[in-house]
Order: sequence, then structure tokens, then C-alpha cells
Amino acid sequence: MENHMQREEVKEAVLTGYGESRRYSATLTERSLYAAKRLSGGAIVRLSISQRSILALWLGMGQPVSAVFAAAVILSVVLAIRLSGRIVEPLDEIDLDAPLSGEQYEELMPFLRRIDSQQQRLLRQKAQLEQRENELHTIIGSMKEGMILADREGRILSINHAARKLLDAPQDCIGLSVLSLCRALVLREMTEKALSGEAGGGIIGLQGERYQINASPVLSGDQIKGAAVFFFNVTEKEKEEQLRREFTANVSHELKTPLHAVCGYAELLKNDMVRAEDRTMFAARIYEEAQRMVRLVEDIINLSHLDEGAKGMAYESVDLYELAHRAIRSLEAEAAASHITLELTGEPTPLTGIPPLLYSIIYNLCDNGIRYNHKNGTVTVRIQKGEDAILLSVQDSGIGIAPEHRERIFERFYRVDKSHSRETGGTGLGLSIVKHAAMIHHAAIEVGSVPGHGTVITVRFPGCPVEASGQKR
Repeated sequence: MENHMQREEVKEAVLTGYGESRRYSATLTERSLYAAKRLSGGAIVRLSISQRSILALWLGMGQPVSAVFAAAVILSVVLAIRLSGRIVEPLDEIDLDAPLSGEQYEELMPFLRRIDSQQQRLLRQKAQLEQRENELHTIIGSMKEGMILADREGRILSINHAARKLLDAPQDCIGLSVLSLCRALVLREMTEKALSGEAGGGIIGLQGERYQINASPVLSGDQIKGAAVFFFNVTEKEKEEQLRREFTANVSHELKTPLHAVCGYAELLKNDMVRAEDRTMFAARIYEEAQRMVRLVEDIINLSHLDEGAKGMAYESVDLYELAHRAIRSLEAEAAASHITLELTGEPTPLTGIPPLLYSIIYNLCDNGIRYNHKNGTVTVRIQKGEDAILLSVQDSGIGIAPEHRERIFERFYRVDKSHSRETGGTGLGLSIVKHAAMIHHAAIEVGSVPGHGTVITVRFPGCPVEASGQKR
């Protein structure tokens, strides 16, 4: 060690016999106390002790305190996790679909009951929405009319099968523009009008048929959310309207001619402008024209009845051969006046049907055979039993039917030779009555003809009992 004689406490001990001093080390952050005493022999005894500062003591305790703190924190975290897990475990296990199932804290029961009540309400509302959605899809899917729902920009939100087929739309057309499926001007105008808040409609031709387009805005409050476009097939309706107009015009025309004749003859008789010997002839002409109008009105009434499906008419078992014999007998006078020979071949053939309609089929076919025949011609009625059908055929030796007319001879008031028809007193409705009566009996009609050499019309009745209008026949 170095010499300590220069230390303060040693110097003081040499002089006075005892000395003390204090020194502080900033590096070691501690204070040192020194004491020196001179002995009787002249020797110096020196003692020293180190005294730490509060900061040094804190720094010295930091390591064990930190270790204890870290251990306490770790232990607290572990215990907190385990304890919170045990507390939260029942909450984690709550089944939101059935919150009251299982064991739960009593304090949570009001809350869980409220959740259960809300859950039940949501389930009911969900079931109702699903049911309505299924009903809507079923209704829309089964609609024969096409339907498209579009959003505010005209993009497709929903399209049913009928509209998809009609517009030949792809399966993934949802989200496409309506106009991308069909660029018809009418559809574009109706869609734009609906999206602007105005409903409209128009006619469009698609796939060879006529369709009515109805477009309406879809509103939510006062806001337009989209448009609904419907397609209605009006082809048959337009045809029926055309037929109705033609029928009305034809009836008016057919009635006008005999009415004018009756009025003319009656006026001449009224004004005494007919010689006495001619009065009988004039009365006969008035009677003929009146009878023609009566026949026309009766045929129209019969057709109207047939259009309704012959409601109220009973099905009976009848002998078709006997009906044909009756029809021929009722036409014998007319045939004799026209020098036409009527013949009937076949055998008794039972058939279940409506006797008046079956009779009208035979009568009108024979009547046409007489009217459109040559002088000294023949009309032959044949009744035959086939393997799966009963055949009624009426063959005449008359003027025949050209191929271009065969498809239309069953139309109302259609005549191949109009002038000849009026001369013979035909109404132009006989074959229409035959067609409707055959349809009611589910019978097929076949026409064969050679112009100038005659016509044969065959009605093929099913060989088994026929059913119509829900009645057993």
C-alpha cells in the first residue's frame, strides 16, 4: 500500500493523538469514514469503513426486487389467464341459437333471455322471408309470361325461365344490361320510360310471334329503384281478334244479300208492282231467302255452342250407321232435286259420343257433297271399323278441291267457289261445324280430293271410349 502519512486523519493523530476524516467517491457512489489514533509507543492505528448512499442501496436492491417483481408479474398473468378463462368459459360456450341451453351465470339470465327472444324473432322472420322468396321464385318460374327485373342502371337483377327462353339469354345474364339481350327499339323505349318513372307498353315481334311489352317503374317511397318488364304473348289474341273481325264482316255480308233480296221482293209486292201470276214466284223467292238466313243464324248459334265445348250436351252410346241412315233420309229430297244419288255402306257401329254433333258431322259432309257435285253425281257414306279407330268417310263425285284450298276449307265462311256456293244456298259454316264437332270427340279429319273428280273426307274416331269436359263417354 502507499504511504498514508499524508492523510488528513493521520496528520491530526500525530499532532493531537486522534484524528478523523470523511471522503466521498462519486465513481463508487459511497462515503468512506476514517479514524486514526497514536499509541504510546508512537505507532498510529488507522481504521476505515465504507458507507453506501441511498441511491447505491436502491441500485443494490434493484436486481432482487426486479426478479421478485418479474416473478410476481408472471405468476399474476398465469393466474389471471387461468382465472379469466374459468370465468369466461361459460360465456364462450353460449349457443346463440339456443342461449338458454346449458348452465349459465344467474346474473346473465335476463340478458340471455333477451337474446333468445330476439333469436326466435329473427328465425321467424327468416323463415317468413325464405317462404316468400320461395313462393316468389315458384310463381315467377312457373309464369308463362316473361319477366325481367332491372336496377336503376338497367342491369338485370332477376329473369324468369320464360323470358330467358324468349330472349335466348345466357345462364349468366344477371348483371347484364336488358338491352344487351334484345335491341328492339320498343323494348329500349319502354325500359327507359319505366326507369324515368313512367309506365308504358308496346308490341314487339319475337321468334315469329307477337308479344305485348309492359314496363313499370319499381318504387321505394318516392325513389325509383328499377324497372319490371313483362312479356305477354298476344299472337293468339290478335288472331282471334282478326277472326272476330272477319267473322263479323262475313256475317254482315252473308246476311246483307238475302235481306236485300227479301226487301226488294217485299217492296215490289207492297207497291203492287208484281203481276198476279208472278206473286207466287216472288213469295217463293222471299221464302227461300228467309230460309237461307234462318240456316245461317242456326249455324252461327251451333258454332257458338261448339266454341264453348258443347256444354250441357250428354254423351250417349249411339249407332253411327243408324245416324248416317237418318242423315241420308233427311237429305233425299235435296239430293233428288240436284239429281244426286246417296249411298250408305257399312255395318252397325256403336260409338259413345254426343248424338246431335255426330249427326251434324254426317249431315254437313253429305250436304256439301250434294251442293258441290255434278248433275247425276253420287255421294257415298261409308262406316268402317278399324283396328284402333272407327272411320266415317263421305265421298262425292263433284268439283273437287284444289290443293291450295284444302288447308282453309274448314275456316268459317271460306268458299272455294263463292258464286257456286251462293247459288246452292250454302252458308259457308258447314265444314267449320264438322271441324269443331270432330275436335270435341277427339277425332281426326283427313281430306283427299282430285279437282274435277270429287272429294273424300274421312273422320277418324278413337276406337276406345272418349272423355271430354270431365264426363265419362
